[in-house]
Amino acid sequence: MDHNVYLLATDPKNACRDVIHSRDTALKIRVFCLSEERFSPHENEIQLYGYANSKLYAFETINIVAEDALDVVGAIQWYADYMDCPEMEILPDDPRPGQNIAM
Repeated sequence: MDHNVYLLATDPKNACRDVIHSRDTALKIRVFCLSEERFSPHENEIQLYGYANSKLYAFETINIVAEDALDVVGAIQWYADYMDCPEMEILPDDPRPGQNIAM
């Protein structure tokens, strides 16, 4: 199994605005801290969710292409390790009450 190398772009003005980049593919994933900012899912992108360090995060791809879709979970797992939260469960739907669930 190939192991992708991921890089992290951070926003110095917003600690919750990270973007995960794959070094070897076009995969990019935007990270949102749902307790600190609004999030409106884009219908043409993949969204996944996870709790880390008592905060809920949303992960949304940026201009996803079919060949990168299988790497999304691996990139989020890498980010969880980076945040020192390797046990983070990756969720397919927004777990907050009253949120729309993708069908």
